[in-house]
Amino acid sequence: MRTIALALVVAHAVAAAPAAMAGELLVVRAERVLEDARRGDPAPRTVVIRDGRIVAVLAGADAAIDAHRQAGDVVRERRFDASRTVLPGLVDSHVHLTSNPDRQWWQSAVVPVEASTINGVVNAARTVRAGFTTVRDLGAPRQSAYALRDAIARGEVIGPRILAAGQMISIVGGHGDVGNNFRPEVAEALDAGNTCTGAIQCAERVRRLSRAGADVIKLAATGGVLSQQNRGLDQHFSDEELESIVATAHGLGLRVAAHAHGPRGVAASARAGVDSVEHATFVDADGIRAMKAAGAWLVPTLSPTIAYRENLGTGRYTPVVEAKIRERLEATGRNIRQAHAAGIRIAFGTDAGVSDHGRNAEEFAIMVREGRLTPREALVSATTGAAELLGLADEIGTLAPGKSADLIAVPGDPLADVTVLERVVFVVARGRIVREPDAD
Repeated sequence: MRTIALALVVAHAVAAAPAAMAGELLVVRAERVLEDARRGDPAPRTVVIRDGRIVAVLAGADAAIDAHRQAGDVVRERRFDASRTVLPGLVDSHVHLTSNPDRQWWQSAVVPVEASTINGVVNAARTVRAGFTTVRDLGAPRQSAYALRDAIARGEVIGPRILAAGQMISIVGGHGDVGNNFRPEVAEALDAGNTCTGAIQCAERVRRLSRAGADVIKLAATGGVLSQQNRGLDQHFSDEELESIVATAHGLGLRVAAHAHGPRGVAASARAGVDSVEHATFVDADGIRAMKAAGAWLVPTLSPTIAYRENLGTGRYTPVVEAKIRERLEATGRNIRQAHAAGIRIAFGTDAGVSDHGRNAEEFAIMVREGRLTPREALVSATTGAAELLGLADEIGTLAPGKSADLIAVPGDPLADVTVLERVVFVVARGRIVREPDAD
């Protein structure tokens, strides 16, 4: 039944997503359009889209589009009254599309890697229909994330634009080493080639990922909450290994995201020059100083706490993982509060895959409640902020001529109530309608 249900999700998404045709204009008229979350309030606008690009954003919800029409154009219009707000498509800087939160740690020994790509197809559809038109996938088995990224880019399946890391680089026995807790011969058979020891081998891992097609490099600088390793949540890679990974990646033009929970691991990652620190759950004053000095972004990923609270004590987690979860829950929101006070830039990221795909927008309320951001600050983190971190500020993040036609509509005002972002009713991804109000 689960397989049938997942197939229906994909079929519904495909049915609701007619491809834009040559000679076609998509015109979105709305009484409330927020062009740039950093400034201003929603105002009446007409957004004109051709071939996946925004060609004009015109003042007034009934602005004439004659200057942008060509002979023979087919014009499709969507109109929204003042009860709904149109804004740029959202960006999630930290997802795992090929993973599901109900996956058990031992399944890596019995479920084929190819199944990950199937998971990714289903989760990509859920994600884009939830209003997230761009994501950064920070860890997936083998080639699965690259295959998914490329299939979406070719228009073969429905999903968000993806920047993919592929496999996360880990220490032997650390977070990301799938051999943890297995007998040695099983661990050997499961070895994915993503672990390294020493600066030279770690540099080689980066080069191999680059050759395979990585858009970004992800490393596990510290232990992780859900992995079966029982070596704590602080620094795993040595300073020399971290510096080798970062220098090699930057030399290849690749940005680096560091999974880091513990304070020493956060500080060491920042000193090594990573572009973003993911989680930074237990960051201290030294880590904040190091991140500030390096210009590193914080991607706070608070959404896993939703799944943890829903599933703690149900038997889903092993005792070693439950102990780490309780530590993690106690610190919720401190990372954002410290980073914000220090002026460190924050980019939206959920760690979806640990939490449920399609529920990404629930992160906003936690950022406001626990991290004490304003609704506008939280929205900026998922539009212009995340776009800048991903190196896509010229492509996404605002509604402006020349940019990718990524936009959504929500009921109400997200600058007053961020929870309206959990109820997306309309989505255009690269000029393609992937969710319609009447399709639900």
